[in-house]
Amino acid sequence: MAGTEIDELVRNAHDHEADFPGMRAVVPARHVAIVTCMDSRIDNFAIFGLESGEAHIIRNAGGLITDDVLRSLVVSQRVLQTREVVLVHHTNCGLHNADEEAMRAAIRSETGAEPPYRFGAFTDLDEAVRRAIALVREHPFLPHRDRVRGFVYDVHTGHLREVAPGT
Repeated sequence: MAGTEIDELVRNAHDHEADFPGMRAVVPARHVAIVTCMDSRIDNFAIFGLESGEAHIIRNAGGLITDDVLRSLVVSQRVLQTREVVLVHHTNCGLHNADEEAMRAAIRSETGAEPPYRFGAFTDLDEAVRRAIALVREHPFLPHRDRVRGFVYDVHTGHLREVAPGT
C-alpha cells in the first residue's frame, strides 16, 4: 500500500522530536486567545509574529463563535489566564455566500438524516465579524470581555484589517 499524507505527517512529527525545544508553560505567554477559521492559508504564527506557547489558537470552519468555541474561551480565561480575544475571519472563505439550505438538503438526501447543527454560512463578512465580537462580549461566563477585537485577513495580500464592533 502506498504511503498516505498522514504517513508523511507522522514522519515529520518523528523528525520534529530531534529539534523539540522543550517544555513551555501551559499558560500562554501573551495571555491572548485567537479564534479563527480552519482555512489552511491562515498561518496565525506568521501573521501575528507568534512563537509556540504564546497564544491559544482556536479554529473551526468560518472562525465562528459556537458553543464549543465559547467553552474553549471560558477554559482559556478561567483556567489558563488569557485576558484578550482576537477574532479573525478572512476573505475567500468557504462559508462566505455558501448556500446553507442547499448543503443541508444535499446531506439529508445522501444520508437520510438532518445535520443537528448549522454550518454558519454568511453573506456579509464584516457583519459576521461584528456578530462574533458581540457574542464573545455578551457571554456571561467570560471574565474578560472588554478586550475583544475582530479582524478580516485577506488571503490574497496578507493584509489584516480591523472591523469596528457594532454599536
